[in-house]
Amino acid sequence: MKLLLCIKQLHAAAGGAERVFCTLSSELAARGHSVTVITFDAPHQPPFYGLDPRVRRVGLAIGDASRSAGVGETLRRMAALRAFARAERPDVVVGFMHSMFVPLALALWGTRIPLIGSEHIVPEHYASRPLQDLLLVATAPLLSAMTVLSEAIRQRYPGCLRRRMQVVPNPVHVAETSVPASAGSAHPVLLCVGRLDAQKDHATLLRSFAQLSLPGWQLRIVGDGPLRAELTQLAATLGVSSRVSMPGVTQDIDTEYRRAQAFVLSSRYESFGLATAEAMSHGLPVIGFADCPGTNELISNGHTGLLVDPGADRVSALADALRTLLADTTLRRRLGDAGRRAIGDRFSTARVGDVWERLLVKVAG
Repeated sequence: MKLLLCIKQLHAAAGGAERVFCTLSSELAARGHSVTVITFDAPHQPPFYGLDPRVRRVGLAIGDASRSAGVGETLRRMAALRAFARAERPDVVVGFMHSMFVPLALALWGTRIPLIGSEHIVPEHYASRPLQDLLLVATAPLLSAMTVLSEAIRQRYPGCLRRRMQVVPNPVHVAETSVPASAGSAHPVLLCVGRLDAQKDHATLLRSFAQLSLPGWQLRIVGDGPLRAELTQLAATLGVSSRVSMPGVTQDIDTEYRRAQAFVLSSRYESFGLATAEAMSHGLPVIGFADCPGTNELISNGHTGLLVDPGADRVSALADALRTLLADTTLRRRLGDAGRRAIGDRFSTARVGDVWERLLVKVAG
């Protein structure tokens, strides 16, 4: 098939959705499809994550892709998308995230080119964004299909949207070898991966880590975001700066997983929990909160990881669970092995690629 996959930006975007977009584009190209990727980046700006060389990349260079667009800029982008699609005549267009599939739905109106909108957030995102919510509902009838990451997420949308939705989880690369469960060094690493913003609740993680008395363990938080300065100051106030590192974003996240001995995510909500799934795929024992959507759907408590009941004291509850996990090598090995098997069975790139391929064939037909 001739496929056009669209996303707002790839050059300066190091998020999970962008990583999944590159993985999916590469997988479809490897399967023999003609894949063109289109963004609003400039043509000379390479994507943050790698793409298969068989993927054709087009940068429209309209406005600053890292910022919200004004009305005039949005109209210019829509005109460019429409012109490109009409010239290319792809069998299917896929728009990743509402920032792309909403304007695409309007741009392709009347062209008879089928469009799939791929949503990568939870419906709660729209609660404080009424205009985005209105645009989502208004443009949904123009979509041939809409994907969401889990059945639990699908059920939280209103019926007018739910009827158009198909569950397609994120693909997760399953590492060839597992991370050793033993500490492995004098300074074993507890890893967290995620943007430094309120959703991830790194402040709770830092306060929990400060309660631990486990010599040698280091906390490594990989990611960047608006709360970096605040979290750096909090680590200093708690007296754990020497045991906490925040190196920023990385293009080689697999190396971070391989160097760690355990993984924690303190998020209050997730759409899918890609970092948790990736950690599990590397055989890392994982821990997160039981009330976190996206985490509680990935982890089977006591079998593939630990789910923490936050109770009345979220900080102490996480600290207690971390103390149990980090002090027990046998437990870490058992949870890590089971988690790796579970992720491979459910979310391997090949399995998710099959789901996408079936949907694309159906929509194209």
